Formats: sequence, C-alpha cells, structure tokens
Amino acid sequence: MEQYEPDRLSPAQVAAVRRSLRNGRAALTRRSLLRASTGGVLAAGGIGLLSGCGIPAAGKTEGGVSAEDHSEEEKQVRFSNWTEYMDVDESGRRHPTLDAFTERTGVKVSYTEDINDNSEFFGKIQPQLAAGQETGRDIIVLTDWLAARLIRLGWVQKLDPANLPHAFANLSSQFRTPDWDPGRAYSYPWQGISTVIAYNKKALDGIEVGTVSDLLDNPKLKGRVGFLTEMRDTMGMTLLDMGKDPARFTDDDYDAAIARLQTGVDRGQIRRFTGNDYTSDLSKGDFAACLAWAGDVVQLKADNPDIDFVIPDSGYVTSSDNMLIPNKARHKTNAERLIDYYYEPGPAAELAAYINFVCPVDGVKDDLAKIDEDAANNPLIIPDKAMQAKSRSFRSLSAKEETAYEEKFAKLTGA
Repeated sequence: MEQYEPDRLSPAQVAAVRRSLRNGRAALTRRSLLRASTGGVLAAGGIGLLSGCGIPAAGKTEGGVSAEDHSEEEKQVRFSNWTEYMDVDESGRRHPTLDAFTERTGVKVSYTEDINDNSEFFGKIQPQLAAGQETGRDIIVLTDWLAARLIRLGWVQKLDPANLPHAFANLSSQFRTPDWDPGRAYSYPWQGISTVIAYNKKALDGIEVGTVSDLLDNPKLKGRVGFLTEMRDTMGMTLLDMGKDPARFTDDDYDAAIARLQTGVDRGQIRRFTGNDYTSDLSKGDFAACLAWAGDVVQLKADNPDIDFVIPDSGYVTSSDNMLIPNKARHKTNAERLIDYYYEPGPAAELAAYINFVCPVDGVKDDLAKIDEDAANNPLIIPDKAMQAKSRSFRSLSAKEETAYEEKFAKLTGA
C-alpha cells in the first residue's frame, strides 16, 4: 500500500482539482455507484449490551477477530479513505491534522486514498477478510450500508470505549443509534451526507419551492426538476414527503413512493435522475430545483449566489461514511486513538473547514469559526438542533428487499 504523495501543486491548482473532483467525475463515481451492490444490507444483531448513554460498553465481540496488537512497538496506523476526503496544506502534499496527530503521539499515519467506490473496495478486501487474513489496513471508511454488511459478517472489530473518550462524549445525537450499529459498537462516522432540496433562484423566477411535492406537482417546474440516482436518497425524501418514515416503511409504502415518482416521469415533470452531475444542471439553470447533497451545495453556493437550499418540514435523509477497524488489524489501539482524535473539536473543525460535509462532532462551532466563520454558521456543515431533529436515516434492508427495491428503482430511473 503506497503512501499518498500527490505531485506538488500551487494553491490555485489544488483548489481547482478539489472542486473538479468534488463536483465532477470522481464525485459522480463515489455517490452514484453506492447503489451498485445488490448483496443487501442486513441489520446488525446481537452486538452485546450497550451503555445507558447509547455508546457500547466494553466486551468481547461476537464476530470481529483481533490479532496481536503491535501498536506500541510499531507506532503506526494504516488508514484507507476516499479521494479528496482529508484536509491538505497549500502545497497539496501534507495533511495538517494527520501531521499534528503524529507530532503529538509519535504514531505515524500511512494515509492512502484508495477507495473510489464501496462495491469495488469490498471486492478488494473481501478475499482476505473471508479467509481470516489481514487486509494491510487499520482503518477503513465505508458508507453505512456496506459498513452494516461488514458488521453482520463479523469482519470488523468491536471498538474499545476506553480508547475513545472524545468520540464517546462528542458524537452528535443524530448519528448515535443507526439500526445497523446501535450505540456505535463497531463504527464511528467520518462525515455525514445530507440530502436536501437545492434550487437556482434565477431559474425559479419567484416560484416558491419547499417540499418534494412542490418539485413533483408544480406545473411551472415541468421539465426543470431533478432527482438522484441514489435509491436511498430519492426514495427516502419521497417517503418523508408522503408522511412515511424511511426508517420504518413497508413494501406498500415503497411501492406508493415509486408510483408517485413514476407519475412525475410520465408527465415530464422530472427532467432526469442524476448523480453528482446535477451540479452542472443546477448551476446553468437547466434544473430550477432538485434533490442535492449538502456538501455539493456548500461548494455551489460559494461559486454562485443564485444557488440555495431548503430543508422540508417533513425532514431530510442523512447517511454517513464510517471509520471501522477490520479484522486482524495490527494496530487496533493506534487506530482507535486516531478515530478519537478526530472527535476532538480542534481537529474536527479543521477537517470540516476543508471538506464541507456534515460534521458528526458536537462542540466544534467555536473552533470552526476561528478558521471559517461562514462554515461555522452553515447548517449544512454544523446542523443546529432544529435541523438535527429533522434528520432521518434510511433503514437497513434484507438481501431480498435490496434486490427488489433496486430493481423497481432502476426501472423508474431507466438505469
């Protein structure tokens, strides 16, 4: 596994590359291919007793397998992450928060951005994990549905709360109890990913948009509305608009939401379903309004004052990318120390200022304001309590449900 060492770029080049990767082809690969697997996501069960605070009590894992921990003598941790998902300095070569962790602890971080797609990465590590072998990684970052699968398979280790005091205390309430890892016994969020309604004020020309129903029913928006190719986001937002909780819906609820969207397709109300390429349609005004990911909206707003967003009263869908420690990792203690480090307000704020996704760490606003006051006051990065209360997660699916739901959604979108 190679150390991440990009070529030296000027600050302007770094910014340009970052923007193109976030809003262009690399970002499209990441988000639109999350639904590529049909293996299904099952709720994690039997993970042991949880503490009264909703965080795991210490205990032996029922699935994960540890190896002899070499944290102390080897003083390293190997971290695999997605592209463009870590703060960098102006040279584009150094990661300030990782450097600060090493300076403080003496633990060197071998950081690699080698995750481009969940399904692809799963195929890369599956043979070793299935054979009970080490993957060569101590921390991996996976989106919630794949994190759920690895937990169910017993391929990740239970975390030791003694090494995670900041994570224990500072994890935001909206991320504490996913149904696939209640109490976060095996995982902690790296960043949150929220789905909102974005709009182009110039293209709307005075039309008010505040709900999914507005997107689907207002004839003045015909042919100028976009929905996402990510099933959980589009269906979750539609279910919420219909008064259904995406964490508790039934087959009939799902079919009703499909039918509602199909009507929008048949009438020509929906222009198309997109991955991250909606950013171009929205900026140009081809989309007057669409479902969008919050991290993109932050970037788009910075470049185009006509772009804005709204959170429906019915709520919005939030997913997460999560840090996990795979079986047989050689440096489990060091990995836990690094996870915990990113739940300290200082490092969490530095990361949030660069990434602009939803920060899962409470108490970072003051530190973030010292770096970027606009980011600190942006509810897409630091959700306030009212926004947190509207957050909803799409429930875990059985293998049978996953296959059936994806087939119906693919038929809807023409995929």
